[in-house]
Amino acid sequence: MDTALPPETEERRRWMGVLARASAAEIAARLDTLPPPPAHMRLRGPETGLVMVRGRAGGDGAPFNLGEMTVTRCAVRLADGRVGHAYVAGRDARQAELAALVDALLLDAEARPAVERAVIAPLAETQAAKRTAEARRAAATRVQFFTMTQMR
Repeated sequence: MDTALPPETEERRRWMGVLARASAAEIAARLDTLPPPPAHMRLRGPETGLVMVRGRAGGDGAPFNLGEMTVTRCAVRLADGRVGHAYVAGRDARQAELAALVDALLLDAEARPAVERAVIAPLAETQAAKRTAEARRAAATRVQFFTMTQMR
C-alpha cells in the first residue's frame, strides 16, 4: 500500500509545522512585512482544549496513552472564501488565529510565493538555527564512555 501523500499535502504539512512552532509575536512580525491581509472572519475558535497524546513502547510497540496536552485550534475564512486552519500547542489564542490566517493566505497559488518568502522561510530559518544551537549545547555536555574488553 502506497502511503505517500500528494505534494500539496506535504507542503501544507510543512508550513503548518513551522507556524505551530512559531510564537504569535514572530508570526505577527513576519505578517507586518506583507500588504495588509484581506478581511477574515472566525469560523471556529480560537478554542482551547485537551488532546490525548499517544506513545508506542520502543517506538513501534503497542500504543498507549501517554497523557493529555493543551491545544488551541482556530479556523478562519477570508473574504474570497479560502479557509485556513491551525492547531497549536498551549493556550495562545492569538498564535492559533494568526497561524490559521497565514494558512488561508498560503492556499492562494498566486500569493503563496510571497507569503512563503516573507513568513514561512524566515520562521523556518530561525527554528533551524535554534535547533542547531540546542544540538551544540547538548553535544558540549556529551560524555564518551568506553569499555576495555581486555585488561592485562
